[in-house]
Amino acid sequence: MDTSKEVVVYAKLPRGFFIPTPVGDYNPDWAISFKKGEVKHIYFIAETKGSMSAMELREIEQCKIKCAKKFFNKITSGQVKYDVVDSYGKLMELVK
Repeated sequence: MDTSKEVVVYAKLPRGFFIPTPVGDYNPDWAISFKKGEVKHIYFIAETKGSMSAMELREIEQCKIKCAKKFFNKITSGQVKYDVVDSYGKLMELVK
């Protein structure tokens, strides 16, 4: 992200940033802001995983991710996009 012309700023979210869910607190990994007009989503919260296979995620983690998607859709009216990615390429596919 350091060399991306679309990224304005990004930050690793601290442990103190969490979303309460029915199955426990959930901590997304990254907050990313993009240049307006360069991408379709200006703000993006990313959960990074080494694998996109749902089979490799524990059921509790899958539930927390599902809750986080609903949370961001509800509180931001779609202004903040949240998703799970395993690479910068996948992130750019989602925001372009």
